[in-house]
Amino acid sequence: MLLVGDCHSRFAGLSMFKDLSFQSFFMGCLTAFVGFASSFAVVLQGLKGVGATDYQAASGLMALSVSMGLCAVVLSAWTRLPVSIAWSTPGAALLATAGTVEGGFAAAVGAFLVCGVLIVIAGLFRPLGRAVAAIPAPLANAMLSGVILGLCFAPFKAIAFDPALGLPILVAWAAVLAFKRLYAVPAALLAFVIVMMFGVDLPEGAMATWTQSLAPPIELVAPEFTLPALISIALPLFIVTMASQNIPGIAVLKVNHYNPNPGPLFAVTGLFSLFSATFGGHAVNLAAITAAMCAGEDAHPDPKRRYWAAIIGGVGYIVFGLLAGAVTAFVSLAPPILIQAVAGLALIGAFSGSAVAAFKEPETREAAAVTFLITASGVSFAGISGAFWGLVAGGLMIGVLRLARRG
Repeated sequence: MLLVGDCHSRFAGLSMFKDLSFQSFFMGCLTAFVGFASSFAVVLQGLKGVGATDYQAASGLMALSVSMGLCAVVLSAWTRLPVSIAWSTPGAALLATAGTVEGGFAAAVGAFLVCGVLIVIAGLFRPLGRAVAAIPAPLANAMLSGVILGLCFAPFKAIAFDPALGLPILVAWAAVLAFKRLYAVPAALLAFVIVMMFGVDLPEGAMATWTQSLAPPIELVAPEFTLPALISIALPLFIVTMASQNIPGIAVLKVNHYNPNPGPLFAVTGLFSLFSATFGGHAVNLAAITAAMCAGEDAHPDPKRRYWAAIIGGVGYIVFGLLAGAVTAFVSLAPPILIQAVAGLALIGAFSGSAVAAFKEPETREAAAVTFLITASGVSFAGISGAFWGLVAGGLMIGVLRLARRG
């Protein structure tokens, strides 16, 4: 087992560069590409869903990518563990269906800041972290699958919108998925680019506008703090980020025979979330899927040298983040349903996994169904989104069923 506490005395100096290998370098580059390409569309859709303009969404994407890159470099170099960082994809999916709250995007940014503070507290204050971990997994998964469901319809709606545009994206995803699941979403993204270049009539001067957008987009957003945004965005975002990203991220490290202290890792991701929130980003967290890439044998046969894969991946995220303006400008030229289709394909795996986990246990199946249906319905009450009420209703349902069984 590799312990975080053993790493502080080894952090300084250039000795760590002897651990760098071509294998780790390649896996780090692949991690950055897969992590960014597979879900940046979800992030853009999520930020626009809570009221961000195209430029604000680009700024948020830039801040998130740079933040998670810096966080991965810092934590991996500090601990000498392959600590891979990602933006909160489930959180972005939550935002995509939450709708604009009172106060607009400024209120959403205030909720992002509150979420970052809660993540820091969860890392430093153990009872809060244990309370989040105590949320029944079926309910957390049911809420996540309910949040994702609407966006997962988008690929098929894109085909109905225009088969010539939507069908190539879906076919590319399915064809590559049959042979190499890891590259399925990047294949769909490549098909989207090809469709954009040859199937969409771009407005005159579009390429010149795209060239001008190569500069990193930076926009500070003055936050507003409102109760509806706190309950509709901050709390559900905190829950899905912790339950669907941070806790599984620790589990992936442990499966690969690393034993980090979770608290400091959570707290540092919370600090970087606060940084990204000031520029319009929602949250960064421990990665799960890309963590498996960096922590596995493909990164290096020697577990003590795999941390370089996470460091290189972090550098890659920083580079992609600085190009976020160009990415967003190109995407903005497409019919919205096409980028939603790519985002939906990126979330199908997450939907199927969370749905199976939600309805796996017969004892909690009804409560999970209630959470799922209320969340997926998109209903809101008192300005608070269905994701929160779905979790509350599911929790009450579990309580009622337990009382009935005891009686």
